[in-house]
Amino acid sequence: MSPDSADSKKAAFNLQISMREDEVTVQCVGRLTFDHAETLKQHVKSMIPHKKRIILDLGGVSQMDSSGLGALVSLYVSARKGNCDLLLVNYSKPVRHLLGLTNLLSVFEAAGRHGAKFP
Repeated sequence: MSPDSADSKKAAFNLQISMREDEVTVQCVGRLTFDHAETLKQHVKSMIPHKKRIILDLGGVSQMDSSGLGALVSLYVSARKGNCDLLLVNYSKPVRHLLGLTNLLSVFEAAGRHGAKFP
């Protein structure tokens, strides 16, 4: 594997953020894996004290591993402690399957039922 190939894999994730009043939508695009989970956690955790609702749009996530899953759980816990709603929307079948296998699908779907306005 060439160094360029390794760099392109690490660059295979980005966040597109749009803000409205008390709400922010974070569109995740790429692979939510070990290489990128910390980036997501840092960006979103910094928003928790300032927003009442954070929506993670996972429609562009092509792959997620245990580190990505851990990042979502960590963000959920931080949001709950910060009186902030964290919602997951537009997740793919593989992401939904992973959430289901770990019994987390019901946690995130329950959070999404509390009057969320989806972008």
